[in-house]
Amino acid sequence: MPKFAANLSMLFTEAPFIERFGLAHAAGFTGVEFLFPYAFDADDIKDRLLRHQLQLVLHNLPPGDWQAGERGMACDPRRFAEFQDGVGLALEYARELGTPRVHCMAGILPGGLAPERAREAYIHAVQYAADQFAPHGIEVLIEPINHFDLPGYFLNHSRQALEIIADAARANLFLQYDIYHMQRMEGELANTIRACLPQIRHMQLADTPGRHEPGSGEINYPFLFRLLDELAYQGWIGCEYLPRARTEDSLAWAEPYLRA
Repeated sequence: MPKFAANLSMLFTEAPFIERFGLAHAAGFTGVEFLFPYAFDADDIKDRLLRHQLQLVLHNLPPGDWQAGERGMACDPRRFAEFQDGVGLALEYARELGTPRVHCMAGILPGGLAPERAREAYIHAVQYAADQFAPHGIEVLIEPINHFDLPGYFLNHSRQALEIIADAARANLFLQYDIYHMQRMEGELANTIRACLPQIRHMQLADTPGRHEPGSGEINYPFLFRLLDELAYQGWIGCEYLPRARTEDSLAWAEPYLRA
């Protein structure tokens, strides 16, 4: 049976962030993820995880100036020193919070930078990150993101990600597969998941159109959940969607899994 983690950056936003841990537990989740912990004290987050018996399964490396539209900097060779600082900060939080894997956002392709040069910079960056996290048993993930929602984002396709993982050649570097993003970019979800599964260490979901909860759009999630069971996928699936109404009202699809 699939294991679902509540994405606290997108779910339970009716409450302040630090209160969402309790709401996730009350809804039946045993795992949580979020985009970034850095605006909060690690001890406060750790306290909420322990209090509500939750496992933190994923968070991202620092993205740069999020409010200004930045979505990572790993593909920009001019910002490698800043990237290194972000890796150090993310490692501090991951060790304190027991995070088993982190996501390294590629970033938007800088104007005037050739894609080939950005690819070299991205590989160098993920190698550095993987090397820093490896001694602590932490995996580094890369995630293709669709270019409709995020124009200019460097990493868009699962095959592109697999090639980067192969070229980077780090034992703790894997794929984060977001079903919503890959439906928009590629389709062929079942066959693509089968092909990518050996490199997938984390998945995320939302339906399309709208990036809302499963059952709101075109993706046949019951079929995909059965497929993941058949394939013996052991990782978590992050619920990274925008509820159409209150979060609790958006979780009807998950009742058979959260209350099992």
